[in-house]
Amino acid sequence: MESGLLRKYASDAGGLRAARHGPHGHSASARTAHSMSASALRKKSDASLVRKVPFAPLRPLLANLQEVFLGTKLAVLFPAVPLAIAARYAHFGQVWVFALSLLGLIPLAERVSFLTEQIAIYTGPTVGGLLNATCGNATELIIALFALMQGKIEVVKCSLLGSVLSNLLLVLGTSLFCGGIVNLGVDQPYDRKQADVSTGLLILGVLCQSLPLMLRYAVGAGEHSVAADTTGLDLSRACSIVMLLAYVAYLFFQLKTHTQLFEPQEIDEDGEDQEEAVIGFGSGLFWLAFKTVLIAILSEFVVGTIEPTSQSWGLSVSFISIILLPIVGNAAEHAGAIIFALKNKLDITLGVALGSATQISMFVVPLSVIVAWIAGIQMDLDFKLVETGSLFVSVIVTSFTLQDGTSHYLKGILLLLCYIVIGACFFVTRQPSSHANGNGAGMAVPSGTWNAQVA
Repeated sequence: MESGLLRKYASDAGGLRAARHGPHGHSASARTAHSMSASALRKKSDASLVRKVPFAPLRPLLANLQEVFLGTKLAVLFPAVPLAIAARYAHFGQVWVFALSLLGLIPLAERVSFLTEQIAIYTGPTVGGLLNATCGNATELIIALFALMQGKIEVVKCSLLGSVLSNLLLVLGTSLFCGGIVNLGVDQPYDRKQADVSTGLLILGVLCQSLPLMLRYAVGAGEHSVAADTTGLDLSRACSIVMLLAYVAYLFFQLKTHTQLFEPQEIDEDGEDQEEAVIGFGSGLFWLAFKTVLIAILSEFVVGTIEPTSQSWGLSVSFISIILLPIVGNAAEHAGAIIFALKNKLDITLGVALGSATQISMFVVPLSVIVAWIAGIQMDLDFKLVETGSLFVSVIVTSFTLQDGTSHYLKGILLLLCYIVIGACFFVTRQPSSHANGNGAGMAVPSGTWNAQVA
């Protein structure tokens, strides 16, 4: 395992630093708003304790462990990871397993972001950008895949929907409100171009998710007929392919042709290079794989205990999936987005909130449908009426809120109130037991509706 000592890399002025900077001194490490947001929760490791270790060959390993596990302000939550595993196998109770697993996912998600950023320093801007684009929401993707494999289609849909709503309304709303309060009387500008790109993609995503729903209701009302009872599922798969193609075009736009729109400028208040590698490339790959495995384990625990927890807490599965899971799963980057809003750096905040929402809507959601298709599971894009309506209104409200290029605290209040109202709606709803784990096409229509309308 390679040494994690910062001085090893800082001393090589002509090597790593030259590889990361172009001829004009610009960084080439694909540092995105997402990774910069997570960096707000990091802290510098104290190397003095490591230097006091008498056995010199052990110091690099200890320095590496210190950086990986203690280099975050969320390190206090790491004990929840082994406690969740112990609670699972010692049969402490499924509610305890669920709660401890959620807490354990918070620092793991932040560390995955950190390790992805470290690896991106060595791989260059394109590969680094792709890593951030695919690993930025690794927790949601892993939870969705585990729920998918267990046939819990509604949990998949609700958790992904909740991630988009959380980013658009809760995170962005809290950031704009806090930033507006702290910077009263100060203009808070941001680049509208990045926001316009993201909201445009989100509107396309809402359209693709609305079509299966509208088709189902049109067929149920007798306005249209379909060729087969799987038409809605086939339409969802076709729309998913379109969404993935749009996301690929978005990545090309972001990483190649219009990189200047997605390069947030952060001023290092300590006067130090924030992009200096602190662990080696091999170490980064090892720890990224290790923490991804831990996330997979805890995600399986969360998915397996969500229904008993729902019954114990008296909350619907949809409420837990839409409200609780996204808040906990994205807590680290959300906190970072708020911190940057307090510093009047809204471009980074918008990059986090809108970037994550776009990644979930245009990548994770269609990818889940495609994976389900490959696995022979009938998952579609029909998120049902209340869910799809909430998503549509959230995207429209966010788009109108960001249209003038400046922010104040009232915009944040409006977004937060929208989130509270939507959360209240899902709090009072209860999923029919027959549809709790939706097995198939997700076409929750009266029996025989599709067959009656088949041409």
